Amino acid sequence: MTKYILKRSVVSIFTILAVITLIFFLIRMLPGDPFTSEKEIPLAVRQNMLARFGLDKPLYMQYLLYLKNFFLQGDMGPSMKYETRSVRDIIFYSFPASAKIGLLVVLASLFAGINMGVVAAMSQGRLPDRSSMFLVTLGVTIPNFVLSNLLILFFSIKLKILPPTGYGGFKYLFMPVVALSGYSTAFIARLTRSKYLEVMQQDYIRTARAKGMSRFSVVFKHAMRNAIIPVITYLGPLVANVLTGSFVVETIFAIPGLGREFVLSISNRDYSLILGVSIFYSCFVVLCNFLVDVIYVFIDPRIRLGDAGQ
Repeated sequence: MTKYILKRSVVSIFTILAVITLIFFLIRMLPGDPFTSEKEIPLAVRQNMLARFGLDKPLYMQYLLYLKNFFLQGDMGPSMKYETRSVRDIIFYSFPASAKIGLLVVLASLFAGINMGVVAAMSQGRLPDRSSMFLVTLGVTIPNFVLSNLLILFFSIKLKILPPTGYGGFKYLFMPVVALSGYSTAFIARLTRSKYLEVMQQDYIRTARAKGMSRFSVVFKHAMRNAIIPVITYLGPLVANVLTGSFVVETIFAIPGLGREFVLSISNRDYSLILGVSIFYSCFVVLCNFLVDVIYVFIDPRIRLGDAGQ
């Protein structure tokens, strides 16, 4: 256990370092800089702003200084557009909104996806199976930004029962959650169906049926543990993705979340905020993947923690 954690920690550090390096140099390749705007800035003012954020130094020195501040002090630097705010403050102020919506998306996707997959598998080739797979196909093929606009058109413009944008209670959360749940629900349903069809052909399932066990016990007690393993594999990236915010959907619904801040940081060429959000997202992905590996052990005792990440 300890050896595995140390191994994953070292791999995680190098993963984060690779992300920092790649994003740091890629954003420097973008045309212009954080102080480029339609209104011409006096040269002296521009030079002072560049010096203030260390952008007048050679690129390799900027990179090494960022690594030093991040790994030794946990400092992601100040925002280059919001002068009084640091990147860390912006992330932790925006993250709760994304996390609230993301948690609802994960729960909704798991509940709907697993049930749809089980129903489809247990009625293979019949109407419930075909109906579920039709909905799955729609969920996979319709992008969430298209679904977002369709929801606004139907619930806000036609029926006038939900506000088109904003953040607050259930009436503000319903459409963003549905829009973000579409693809993940469909993907989970497809995974569950295919794995259930495979598991239900196994010898231990036939033995359970031969013993006279009820259909409910066979499906949800014996088959579920093995059938749900692919869903757990997908759960890590899903949690990291939706909890850190969907960039496009949060912008459409004007939700003050991390995804919206990331979109704005790119349009503003806010180097430090782009890099900070990317690092935060990468750390979240690494953490979620590690937790998924640990969950494997509890779901399937045949899996050993030392082999879970291989």
